[in-house]
Amino acid sequence: MYRISKQFTFSASHQLMGVPEGHPCSRLHGHNYIVEIELSGEDLNSAGFVRDYLELSELKQYIDDVLDHRHLNEVLGDDNVTAERLSKHLFDWAFERWPEVTALRVSETPKTWAEYRP
Repeated sequence: MYRISKQFTFSASHQLMGVPEGHPCSRLHGHNYIVEIELSGEDLNSAGFVRDYLELSELKQYIDDVLDHRHLNEVLGDDNVTAERLSKHLFDWAFERWPEVTALRVSETPKTWAEYRP
């Protein structure tokens, strides 16, 4: 099995409404997110790729146009935009375009990651 991945970054705000009173994430705050997409395949295409990295620029464009420097609660219409929910949202978006997508990870801080992998 071949596996490739690529990272993208963006900055955005969010606020979690479903956490206990006094939880720091209940306040409006932001992150410098890292998004990592993973694609896998048993075979390579005629150019020797699982998928050409250049094709993944469509995800970069989506992130820049829809998510970057936005309030994610408004963009996604969700009171609790967690890294877990964001990873599922981006996975679904990417999987519609590239069936080789096997996982999508989102980091809010250098030490934390959430991953959606069906």
